[in-house]
Amino acid sequence: MAEQEIKQEQILEQFSRLKTLLKVSIALSAEKNATNLLEMILKEAKKIAIADGGTLYTRTDDNKLKFEIMLNDTLKLHTGGTSGVPVILPPLSLYDENEEPNLDKVAVCAAIKAETINIPDAYEDTEFEFSGTQAFDRQSGYHSKSFLTVPMKNHDGEVIGVLQLINALDPITKKITTFGSTEQELVESLASQAAMSLVNQRLLDDQRHLFESLIELIATAIDDKSPYTGGHCRRVSELTLMLADAVNNTNSGPLKDFTITNEDYYELKVAGWLHDCGKITTPEFVIDKSTKLETIFDRIHVIDTRFEILKRDAEIALLREQLNSDTDMEALETKLAKKFAELDEDRDFLHRCNQGGEFMSYEFKERVLHIAQHRLTMPNGKKEYLLSEEELDSLNITKGTLNPAERKIINSHIDVTISMLENLPYPKYLQHVPEYAGGHHERMDGTGYPKGLTGDEMSLQARIMGVADIFEALTARDRPYKQPMPLSLALTILGKEKQANHIDPDLFDIFINQKVYLRYAKKFLLPQQIDELDVNKLPCYNSLL
Repeated sequence: MAEQEIKQEQILEQFSRLKTLLKVSIALSAEKNATNLLEMILKEAKKIAIADGGTLYTRTDDNKLKFEIMLNDTLKLHTGGTSGVPVILPPLSLYDENEEPNLDKVAVCAAIKAETINIPDAYEDTEFEFSGTQAFDRQSGYHSKSFLTVPMKNHDGEVIGVLQLINALDPITKKITTFGSTEQELVESLASQAAMSLVNQRLLDDQRHLFESLIELIATAIDDKSPYTGGHCRRVSELTLMLADAVNNTNSGPLKDFTITNEDYYELKVAGWLHDCGKITTPEFVIDKSTKLETIFDRIHVIDTRFEILKRDAEIALLREQLNSDTDMEALETKLAKKFAELDEDRDFLHRCNQGGEFMSYEFKERVLHIAQHRLTMPNGKKEYLLSEEELDSLNITKGTLNPAERKIINSHIDVTISMLENLPYPKYLQHVPEYAGGHHERMDGTGYPKGLTGDEMSLQARIMGVADIFEALTARDRPYKQPMPLSLALTILGKEKQANHIDPDLFDIFINQKVYLRYAKKFLLPQQIDELDVNKLPCYNSLL
């Protein structure tokens, strides 16, 4: 009766192991993190074989076995994997300097021959070299006896790693015993499943790496299209993730319940890299327009020539006045010098207006209009105004350097971006990329473009990218139409964007409260841009503390 109960218990034990193996196979297929996958393989192999310890190796491209994880219950040892403690042992070379296989090492032999090796007692074994193991035992007081070393093979039969278990334990007495045929078969089955999972994981990682490289290549090509926007896509992507992480870590305020997963981060990262991909169709002369009068060349120099004509006309008028009157020559020269100074001042003022800025006042526009009224005599004797209507309109551009027609051209990049991105076949975890990337020019009050969406109609991720895009543009040190902006001024302008209901007010407060701006500034801005700042004086800033 007792013997029958023992057999029944053994059958139940084997059934339990098979059930565990099935569960592990399902879990291995679902695991997406490579490090977690490796650790799961070793832990479950130990559990199925009832082993005290184990090591997992992966095969490198230069034919070595790299120690990935080491576990030992008796010694409470856990290195590599998720432990945060690296394995300090050097990798095992499969071949020596003469290209001969190192078959005296059990893990190497199992990898080269692609066969399982089951050793009942390492101290009695004469085939393999265990001096390192024995030295470890003497130092730690451990006793390494039974070894089960199983190669992990892919679908082509190539060994991609080795799973080694140490010291089989009797399930009842917990004493060291040998690995039986049942344990060996179960571990071999697990190793086969594990190898397939590793191959699939590496394939996914390789595909993701290729995809990331391609989108970074596209973004870099777009940035390199203009020497003035280099790195914009990368910086916007990084700042977007910084702000998303800050929102994720917020535990107060309206956005305290927002959470973001690793896949969400990745989706946002991709959207950041691709948010300006439509600029690939934007003409360089619009992207690179550094002054208001620039076309093929900067036409401010043509206007300089006209000022010289005005000076010539003034001098001719003075000489005529001298001929037709008794006016003192010194007085006339003083009058001419004054006229030249006035013209020089007007010319210099137009030079300043030709440079783009964040805002041009009504008074400046009025003065440009007044200067435009100067009349000069052309070679044909005809009188013309100093500035043409188109030049006048260009010099009075309120913000930046683009006139309405050019602004329309560059704004159309977002339509092209959306069109390009919506035509790509995304996996499920990237399906929101077009919406995130295509919404970074929308505004909370619905006055943005291209769709005129309001804040309620936009995802939080798109609103995050909108803040990142504005702040990057404000602080960029490589724009042709402005000098690098101090941090305090950029944040003041960003605060006014909140005040005008253009950006998400809660995101602005988090941006300031969690010092996202400062982390970004230390990484990307010039030292002289990082000036003194009192955040409490920023427009509309509400501290979350």
